[in-house]
Parts: sequence; structure tokens; C-alpha cells
Amino acid sequence: MSSPTGPASGLPVRMPRPRQPGRHRRPEPVAAPEGAPALVLAVPGTPSATARSLAEEVVSIARSELPGLDARIGFVDGDDAEYPALQSVLAHAAQERTARYEQAVAAGASVAAPPDGPVAVVVPLLAGPDSALLRSIRQALMDSRAAAELTDVLGPHPLLAEALHVRLSEAGLARADRARLFTVATAADGIILASVGGTEAVQAAGITGMLLAARLAVPVMAAALDEEGSIAATAEQLRSSGSAQLALAPYLIGPEIEPELLDAAAKEAGCAAAEALGAYPAIGKLVLSKYTTALGIAPQPTGAPVR
Repeated sequence: MSSPTGPASGLPVRMPRPRQPGRHRRPEPVAAPEGAPALVLAVPGTPSATARSLAEEVVSIARSELPGLDARIGFVDGDDAEYPALQSVLAHAAQERTARYEQAVAAGASVAAPPDGPVAVVVPLLAGPDSALLRSIRQALMDSRAAAELTDVLGPHPLLAEALHVRLSEAGLARADRARLFTVATAADGIILASVGGTEAVQAAGITGMLLAARLAVPVMAAALDEEGSIAATAEQLRSSGSAQLALAPYLIGPEIEPELLDAAAKEAGCAAAEALGAYPAIGKLVLSKYTTALGIAPQPTGAPVR
């Protein structure tokens, strides 16, 4: 029989263990520091409702990973009305910080000096380098006269290889998971990784392409959508090396090119094509990773194993 204070004499008593820190503890969630610069997503290409919806989904993913994040969207070729121009978004962020400082001083707060450091961290919505687009982004930063920091593009990165794999599998052009060993009748045995940005972009895409090839166990070759003959030459090279059924995988987020270019490239290669990367969750995580790295905030876990 148990007593009011515990089990009867002679029976073991289970005492709760104090929680100890260690490698298996769930990490405490990281929040954006108070007064941290805004994350401004620089969206290239022709502004459209589709591009805006995609960008909004990307920043929503970033906000969910870092509570309190001030995330904004600026269009490289924006019109300041329906699609806010990047330089205007940056200028507005600088004005807001100045206004907050002046309000604090007026309220009698002990603010020694205006805050220094960037008012915003600009992350290009680009999978790979594109010198023309990056030049336009840098020009917008200068025209805004705001203290803003520009990060690198999102790739190459293992998470982009994962996203490419998913888009190919969604189109029925690759197996969803090699480990499960199920077959797809339309699975490609050679992949053309289509990028924009010329030779530099092709070289960068090739790094992610190697990771994708390891996942699919098929050859992957990068080509440039904006270089005449690049897609056709790459398709011929893959076929001459033994690939009979090709697929085109856009190494693109989406807004940076017109959809017609992808359709034309698929016809040129004589193969089916997957969708662009779009707002795949890894894109939002990579955008946030660029931001946190620029500020020295504890990075979020964005690694992905290569299968």
C-alpha cells in the first residue's frame, strides 16, 4: 500500500531527472535581434503577379525560420507602385531607421549616436551568378544611397540539388528516391541543367549538377539558355555519350527569364522539361542563410545530405 508521500516502504521510487544540456537537446529557437537590418529580397526579371506571389512565399518561409525577421521585397525593374522598385525599398528602410532614432531622441531615450551598420541586407533571388542582373542590383543599391549589404547568389548548394531532384520527379522525369528502387518509365538517363548568365553561370551550375548526378546516378551537364547553341550542343554531347532519354532541369528560380525561353530550350534539345525551382522550401532557407551569415547571426540548419 502506498503512503500519501509515495509508494510503500521497500518499493523503488522513480525520481525525475533534471534536464541536462547536451547534443540531443532541442536547440533554442533563434529570433532576429532587435533593430536588425531588413532582409530585402531582390527579385529580377519583368515584374508580374506570379513573380510577386513567388517572392512572398519565399520571404514567408524565411520569416517562419527566424521569428521577428523584417523581410521585404524589391523588384530590380519595379515601378514603385504595384511592384516596389529595389532602390525605393532600400531608401524607405533607411528613412525608417532615421525616423526611429529621431523618435527615440525626442522621447528622451539615452541614444548616444545614430545606429551604424547596414539598414538592409539584399539577397538576390538567383540560383547562380548573372553579371548583368547583379550589375543592375548593385546600381539600385547605389541609387538608393542607403547603407545596404549585398550577399552572394544562392548557389551552388546541396539544397538546390535536392530541389532540382524534386522538380524532376514531380514531372515524372526522375525517381523520387533512389533508395526505394521503384522505376519511372519516363525517367531520364541524361539531364541538361539550364542556367542563365553565360559561362560563369554554367560553371557554377556544374557544381550543383555534380551533386544532382550523385543523387540520380545519371550524367548531368550544364548549359546556358542565353547562349545560342549551348542547349543543343549539350544535348548532342549527352546523346553521343549514351544517354537516350534526356530531360531539361531549369537551374532557375523563375522570375529571371520569360517562360517562353524554357519552352524553346526544351524543343531545341528535343526533350521534356521540369518546372523552375520556384518557391521550393529550400529557397527560402537559403535566402535566410545568406542574411544570417552576413550579420553573423547563428545560422539556421540548411545542410542537406547528398543521396
